[in-house]
Amino acid sequence: MKLSKNFLVHKTGNDTVVVPTGNAGFSGVVQGNETLGIILDLLKKDTTEQQIIDKMSEQYDAERSEIEKDVISIISRLRKIGAIDD
Repeated sequence: MKLSKNFLVHKTGNDTVVVPTGNAGFSGVVQGNETLGIILDLLKKDTTEQQIIDKMSEQYDAERSEIEKDVISIISRLRKIGAIDD
Protein backbone atom coordinates (compact mmCIF):
# COMPACT_ATOMS: atom_id res chain seq x y z
CA MET A 1 0.00 0.00 0.00
CA LYS A 2 1.08 3.55 -0.65
CA LEU A 3 -0.25 7.09 -0.25
CA SER A 4 -2.34 8.08 -3.27
CA LYS A 5 -0.92 10.74 -5.56
CA ASN A 6 -4.29 12.47 -5.26
CA PHE A 7 -3.47 13.64 -1.73
CA LEU A 8 -0.93 16.17 -0.50
CA VAL A 9 0.61 16.23 2.97
CA HIS A 10 1.53 19.41 4.84
CA LYS A 11 3.27 19.46 8.22
CA THR A 12 3.40 22.36 10.62
CA GLY A 13 5.16 21.59 13.89
CA ASN A 14 3.51 18.47 15.29
CA ASP A 15 0.36 18.90 13.21
CA THR A 16 -0.17 17.14 9.90
CA VAL A 17 -2.80 18.00 7.30
CA VAL A 18 -3.83 15.80 4.36
CA VAL A 19 -5.45 17.67 1.48
CA PRO A 20 -7.01 16.10 -1.60
CA THR A 21 -6.16 17.32 -5.09
CA GLY A 22 -8.86 17.99 -7.65
CA ASN A 23 -8.60 14.37 -8.83
CA ALA A 24 -9.47 12.85 -5.46
CA GLY A 25 -12.96 11.56 -4.82
CA PHE A 26 -12.91 13.21 -1.40
CA SER A 27 -13.41 16.85 -0.54
CA GLY A 28 -12.29 18.00 2.85
CA VAL A 29 -9.19 18.11 4.99
CA VAL A 30 -7.81 15.49 7.37
CA GLN A 31 -5.93 16.95 10.30
CA GLY A 32 -3.86 14.88 12.68
CA ASN A 33 -0.95 14.74 15.04
CA GLU A 34 2.64 13.59 14.76
CA THR A 35 1.57 9.93 14.56
CA LEU A 36 -0.38 10.63 11.37
CA GLY A 37 2.65 12.42 9.97
CA ILE A 38 4.95 9.49 10.69
CA ILE A 39 2.56 7.02 9.09
CA LEU A 40 2.20 9.24 6.01
CA ASP A 41 5.99 9.48 5.71
CA LEU A 42 6.20 5.69 5.73
CA LEU A 43 3.44 5.52 3.10
CA LYS A 44 5.58 7.47 0.62
CA LYS A 45 7.02 4.08 -0.36
CA ASP A 46 5.11 0.86 -0.84
CA THR A 47 4.73 -0.75 2.59
CA THR A 48 2.40 -2.83 4.76
CA GLU A 49 0.59 -2.16 8.03
CA GLN A 50 2.92 -4.63 9.73
CA GLN A 51 6.04 -2.83 8.46
CA ILE A 52 4.67 0.49 9.73
CA ILE A 53 3.93 -1.04 13.14
CA ASP A 54 7.42 -2.57 13.28
CA LYS A 55 9.16 0.72 12.42
CA MET A 56 7.10 2.72 14.89
CA SER A 57 7.71 0.12 17.62
CA GLU A 58 11.46 0.49 17.05
CA GLN A 59 11.28 4.30 17.33
CA TYR A 60 8.85 4.83 20.19
CA ASP A 61 8.68 3.66 23.77
CA ALA A 62 5.04 2.61 23.71
CA GLU A 63 3.17 -0.65 24.01
CA ARG A 64 3.16 -2.44 20.66
CA SER A 65 -0.57 -3.12 21.06
CA GLU A 66 -1.23 0.65 21.33
CA ILE A 67 0.91 1.38 18.28
CA GLU A 68 -0.89 -1.36 16.35
CA LYS A 69 -4.30 0.01 17.33
CA ASP A 70 -3.34 3.55 16.26
CA VAL A 71 -1.84 2.43 12.94
CA ILE A 72 -4.84 0.28 12.05
CA SER A 73 -7.23 3.11 12.92
CA ILE A 74 -5.36 5.70 10.86
CA ILE A 75 -4.92 3.39 7.87
CA SER A 76 -8.63 2.55 7.99
CA ARG A 77 -9.59 6.24 7.93
CA LEU A 78 -7.19 6.95 5.07
CA ARG A 79 -8.64 4.04 3.09
CA LYS A 80 -12.19 5.35 3.60
CA ILE A 81 -11.32 8.63 1.91
CA GLY A 82 -9.34 6.97 -0.89
CA ALA A 83 -5.96 8.23 0.28
CA ILE A 84 -4.31 4.81 0.05
CA ASP A 85 -3.53 2.83 -3.07
CA ASP A 86 -3.42 -0.88 -2.24
